Amino acid sequence: MRSPAKPRELPGADPHTGNRLIDPVTGHDTTGHDRGGITDLNTPFPRIILWVLAVSFFCSVVARALLPARQPGLDDTRGMLGLDSGRNGGLRVPRHGLRSRSLDEASCRAGFHRLASDAALPGRAMPAADRLFRDTCAACHGSEGQGGSGFPVPNAGCWLWGGDPESIAETLTWGLNSMHPDSRIAEMPVFDRMERGERQGLAGFVAALPWGQADHRSLAATLFEESCESCHGPRGERGLMNGAPSLADGASR
Repeated sequence: MRSPAKPRELPGADPHTGNRLIDPVTGHDTTGHDRGGITDLNTPFPRIILWVLAVSFFCSVVARALLPARQPGLDDTRGMLGLDSGRNGGLRVPRHGLRSRSLDEASCRAGFHRLASDAALPGRAMPAADRLFRDTCAACHGSEGQGGSGFPVPNAGCWLWGGDPESIAETLTWGLNSMHPDSRIAEMPVFDRMERGERQGLAGFVAALPWGQADHRSLAATLFEESCESCHGPRGERGLMNGAPSLADGASR
């Protein structure tokens, strides 16, 4: 609605027309901007938002001063409280039994066979080992070692690089396809030299191996023998501890 008035006689009046546009429902002035029948109210910015922004800024400044933070172009700071999550975490680890100095020293002094002969060791080490497996390995290999999509199944006993303690320790130490020069390397070659029909036939042959339904007299069996057997073993029944899995057991299903 419009309230006629002379310029400057009515607070909020348009300086050119002397009119005010007032919302009939709320009684607030409007901006005069009409959007399909909806007119914006000309109300002040909510004071509560200003207070929230001010308090948030103050808290961020205090947190920046007290807690560890990154500084672009400069060294990281620990803050006035001197907190160090890595150091604090390391102090908590022994208390929760995840790591024991005595176990570490025993592992350095004794071989795996001597450790296995220690009847008391599993009771001390297994809770820590289980926690470490869940924290470090379970995301890919499953919480119970049941495997994940594209990852081996440790609880099936199908070890791609050897299942003895020494081989497993070497795999854990150097990793797989990492940047370390001693890392284990595994690669699957590209079979683009084959025709599309040959690749499809070979894929069907491999998919049938775990179920014992593969036709070993077919052309696909010949292709498997020529291209796959050197790594995956005869009829895909075993890998050769070189990172190539067995294709004929339940772990590959």
